[in-house]
Amino acid sequence: MPTPAAEVEVDTALVRALLVDQHPDLADRPLAVVASGWDNVVVRLGTDLAVRMPRRAAAAVLVEHEQRWLPELARLVGAVVPVPVPLRTGRPALGYQWAWSVVPWFPGRTLGSDAGGPGVGEALADFVSALHVPAPDDAPLNAVRAVPLRTRTDAVLERLGSGPVPRAQELATAWRTAADLPVAAGPPVWVHGDLHPFNLLVETGPRGDHLSAVVDFGDVTAGDSAVDLATAWLTLDREARSAFRTQVTAQDASLDEHSWGRALGWAVSIASALAVGDESASHAVARRAIDAVLDD
Repeated sequence: MPTPAAEVEVDTALVRALLVDQHPDLADRPLAVVASGWDNVVVRLGTDLAVRMPRRAAAAVLVEHEQRWLPELARLVGAVVPVPVPLRTGRPALGYQWAWSVVPWFPGRTLGSDAGGPGVGEALADFVSALHVPAPDDAPLNAVRAVPLRTRTDAVLERLGSGPVPRAQELATAWRTAADLPVAAGPPVWVHGDLHPFNLLVETGPRGDHLSAVVDFGDVTAGDSAVDLATAWLTLDREARSAFRTQVTAQDASLDEHSWGRALGWAVSIASALAVGDESASHAVARRAIDAVLDD
């Protein structure tokens, strides 16, 4: 599906005015728009900070979830990989109606359409294993992630029937098999909810790529950890995927006997969504994930 239209224009002039109003000690730093995604605009602030601004109403509550919960999640995963805990928060003002955040600027590039190798897979396995602990009763709930797979059947099959998704009939069979599996057996655990390669930052070193940050926790929720395990097909090459599965199975206490089957279903769901989007890089990730799901 196409990227939703912005409901407000976020530019450096708006960000500068909000900083002058609420964080004047930061207002003289250079500003540059570096990303405009599905939900948020990211504006680099000097060399070590960024401003994260919702571009539509549906994203506003997600930023509030990040502000509330990322400090606690960082205590779980911060020893494994950095996450963008808000350093400052902003309130609605000057005609801009939503909360916003000042976050760290992390080095590296998004993994994007590249396949992650063993170094990325090992860090990802440690990340999900540390994150997937029982969530508190007041954790946010997400209606489309970490829920029973069968509740997503209509949406997934609609995408698979829309035309652009490669190998759609094979995927429909894989989806139905996964959706028929028993739901998660344990208590709801913390999940990232959107652990695809565009939310992973990597740097290249002497031994190849390594994970430098996990970003965009807007979909953070309590639920079935299998949604995060879908990153095995979305993100990793064959060797790294096999090692990731072995490592997570040994470390992640949230898994049950059907977790990997449900994870494959989530890979079908997320890959099909990427396949019908309007970004060529997303199409490349979708194709790689689809082939991995069906050919491994």
